[in-house]
Amino acid sequence: MSSITVLVVDDDDQVRSLLRGRFEKDGFSVVEARDARELWTALEGGLVGLITLDLTLGHDDGLALAREIRSKRNVPIIMISAKNEEIDRVVGLELGADDYITKPFSPREVVARVRAVLRRYEASAQAVVGVAGAEPKGTKLVFDGGIMDLSRREVVSGSGAPIDLTTAEFNLLELLLRHPQRVMTRDEIMSCLKGQDWSAFDRSVDSAIARLRRKIELDVDRPRHIKTVRSVGYVFSGDVRRV
Repeated sequence: MSSITVLVVDDDDQVRSLLRGRFEKDGFSVVEARDARELWTALEGGLVGLITLDLTLGHDDGLALAREIRSKRNVPIIMISAKNEEIDRVVGLELGADDYITKPFSPREVVARVRAVLRRYEASAQAVVGVAGAEPKGTKLVFDGGIMDLSRREVVSGSGAPIDLTTAEFNLLELLLRHPQRVMTRDEIMSCLKGQDWSAFDRSVDSAIARLRRKIELDVDRPRHIKTVRSVGYVFSGDVRRV
């Protein structure tokens, strides 16, 4: 984990310097960006393992940036903002952030939460690889409106059009398809895909479900496939068969 590159996105020179010093002291590599242009340049220029993203970047909208990053890259995002209202945190997490930290912050806490998010991503990949390895080569999961090819890690719609999913979205959909019509709690989903190291206030499951719905549901306001079970979790409501 110590060799991972963290992209620090903030228009405040002092904040970037503070985070760089703390991250480098803990063995991380650091790349800095002051705005959206520098952010995309950094992402295109090398392998970034995690992004800390300030929500107020001058003329750039941090929330819009988070949405765009999430649609193109499966990279962890931790939002850092002076806004500490609950609605701001909820919106940030629903747009794809893995955690939300308010200013002023403790650099040590930021590093601890970065490590926690990275552990969850690592556990997610290992858990799904382990489950998928038990399936016969070439197995496909067919559901109403699409087909998931496990060996090729691809999903297509009923019409045959590819559905572009990030690794995290693919893993989540695979988990739900393996347990159709069974209500899965947030705890179960986190345990299967992201390990045990998470906060009781973690909204990353809800964020991931929201992103996945936007890609596989015809109407995200009235989802047919992934349904919410209030105060419990989620269920894939349709039939699934293996071929």
